[in-house]
Amino acid sequence: MFETLESPTSQGELFTSPDADEARAFFAQKSRAMTDKRMSVSEAVSRFVHDGDYFASGGFGGVRIATAVLHEIVRQRKTGLGLSGHTATHDFQILAAGKCFDRCDIAYVVGLERRGLSPNARRYLESGAVRMTEWSNATLGWRYKAAAMGVPFLPARSVLGTDTFKHSAAKEIICPFTGQKLLAIPALFPDVGVVHVHRADVYGNAQVDGISVADYDVARACKRLIVTTERIVSTDQIRENPCQTFIPYWLVDAVCEVRYGSYPGNMPYEYFSDEEHLAEWLEAEKEESRLRVFMDKYVYGTRNFTEYLALKGGEVRMQALRELEPLKRR
Repeated sequence: MFETLESPTSQGELFTSPDADEARAFFAQKSRAMTDKRMSVSEAVSRFVHDGDYFASGGFGGVRIATAVLHEIVRQRKTGLGLSGHTATHDFQILAAGKCFDRCDIAYVVGLERRGLSPNARRYLESGAVRMTEWSNATLGWRYKAAAMGVPFLPARSVLGTDTFKHSAAKEIICPFTGQKLLAIPALFPDVGVVHVHRADVYGNAQVDGISVADYDVARACKRLIVTTERIVSTDQIRENPCQTFIPYWLVDAVCEVRYGSYPGNMPYEYFSDEEHLAEWLEAEKEESRLRVFMDKYVYGTRNFTEYLALKGGEVRMQALRELEPLKRR
């Protein structure tokens, strides 16, 4: 047995159960049938994202985020969500604008990297409306890994002796083999998550070009999983390069084809981020009244992601962003 230490202790709240057996019981009842899972983003959010759920957003920063699903969560006015802030930048900004979550595991939020801080996200956290527990990017990512492995925690040395540990929900333990002090990082099993990919078939076999960051583990940790994809391809095409299929169909509950689905974020090899529109977001957030007008125009006043793209120039704008993508396929 691992020995836990009485002192020092962490102060953070554990928002989800790390019970691997409980999660396995849920996964055991999921169908493994190869069924056509195509549906609209609106239907996927309505069916699989419920008020009070703990939600995981795939991608990393402003790269390969599932913007269409995030907009739809706001549009459908989902509330009381828990949120994983694993380098959540524009995705965090969107959900904060909709006041969709009231608790958050935080590694990196509020900041949009070199673009600056989100005024509204900062206001929202400072308002006291959100309960927060802190992690590092590594430890929050390893929480997904523990879940993907089907174990209740993973041992590590990261953040020991720091204020991040004090405000986390991790525990100090003694290694039964060496007697060394380690950190027990609890597994994270989100109720629902979304990952945006380059291509998928109708069953949910999904592939990405380039680095997958934590999404391999996110997909295996989430109890329900929505996949949005730049394009739906045949299963034969998926099988031509099976080693790229990092999300297999049996993990997936919904497949939504959303061309340019990471906009205004970056989609590696496809299109660059729309820095002008991200700056427009930040400017609108400086005053709550201006943000309400902004959200009414771009999210609440649009029926879907296609209408949102049309407001920002549609295909013409996207082609310009495709030309800016330094990694684009020739």
